Amino acid sequence: MDIQLLSAVLIGIALLLFLILKVKIQAFLALLIVCIAVGILAGMPASDILETMREGMGSTLGFVATVVGLGALFGGILEQSGGAKRLASYLLNKTGEKNAPWAMMVTGFAVAIPVFFDVAFIILVPVTYALSKRTGKSLLLYALPLLAGLAITHAFIPPTPGPIAVADILGADLGWVIVFGFIAGIPAAIISGPLFSKYISKRIFIAPDVFEDKDDYDENAAPSPGLIIAIIFIPILLIVINTLVGSPLLESTAIPESVLYIIALVGHPFSALIIANLIAWYFLGVRRGMQKEYLLEVATKSFQAAGIIILLTGAGGAFKQILINTGAGEMIAEGLNNSFFNPVIFGFIVAALVRILQGSSTVAMITAAGITSPVLAGDIYSISQVSVIVIAIAAGASVLSHVNDSGFWLVGQYLNLTEKQTFRSWTVMTTIIAFVGLGMSLLMWYVV
Repeated sequence: MDIQLLSAVLIGIALLLFLILKVKIQAFLALLIVCIAVGILAGMPASDILETMREGMGSTLGFVATVVGLGALFGGILEQSGGAKRLASYLLNKTGEKNAPWAMMVTGFAVAIPVFFDVAFIILVPVTYALSKRTGKSLLLYALPLLAGLAITHAFIPPTPGPIAVADILGADLGWVIVFGFIAGIPAAIISGPLFSKYISKRIFIAPDVFEDKDDYDENAAPSPGLIIAIIFIPILLIVINTLVGSPLLESTAIPESVLYIIALVGHPFSALIIANLIAWYFLGVRRGMQKEYLLEVATKSFQAAGIIILLTGAGGAFKQILINTGAGEMIAEGLNNSFFNPVIFGFIVAALVRILQGSSTVAMITAAGITSPVLAGDIYSISQVSVIVIAIAAGASVLSHVNDSGFWLVGQYLNLTEKQTFRSWTVMTTIIAFVGLGMSLLMWYVV
């Protein structure tokens, strides 16, 4: 093992954490600084370091920037239409108060596909207030299932930014990532949501009368739940169909060339999200009387949240390329192949360590993807196996949310929890998600 390369990687990771945690440098800038530092320590020529960074960032952003931008635009229109609350209200009416935790879990799971986690939570948390007031039960009974659905979809299922970024860096197929994300996410949501909330709500009672109901939501003006569900799942369905048609599962099926052409065209993530945006723009906006100027304002505002994620992902791509071009990635791969770790556990551990140390799940996912990517070079693993590793990294990046994670404080503030109560509820919930996700990833690894 090359001591110089190993030292470069370890020093680089330590420097990244130091810059983010101690110096408080923005993660995008910190990743770029670490790219240069690792290149220097590994003995790369100066021109090669900068060219490698440009290559890694450019190749990553070509796909990710488009998909994240289209996804943010899609979520912005859905958010402003009131569709998220309409869907929650519809599910609650269907399930009744007894099964309300399950309805909140399903709502969170569906809404977080197009809408960013924190935005979706702020939109939907008043529904949990109302339920808690109506039943007199602890707010956690309804809020935790909502949070579980939101957190799992946010981490596991494209077109949310995290799994898109990891899939692109690792070279996974987005359709398989969606399929495996659902397979791992559903049991994780059930265990960490309704089941855990039933347990913890009996031990932590958050009184429903501490919240003022200031919600001015008008259900009659909101779009129908059927329309919302259809619009959310149109891009997912198109992408998955395209993946299945091109997979060994249907390779012996005689499908006309013209049909294959259409499926390949509309089933690409770019096309699928463009179609979803156009449908949402018309049915959730124009047809319901929204002025075109207002829709343009909504679209412009929705891009603001996407910008930092796009830049972070590009920097993660640059870090990946530095590891590959220095030969450090090959060294990591050889060391992994000679150890008892398989790539699923390796990716999970790296993501979990970065998540615990610096807080951001997105930074943890991108950093872990950059470190894990060289392990997958050489076409050793199938495209479905690589897609499973994406889920394992997402699971690792979900673990043990605590005081260095903005989500920890957001949840505590909106649910009126003390720090200790937030640890006992939210932090435990995220850890359950992580380990159920790891278990499902290992199961899928040996099946596929």
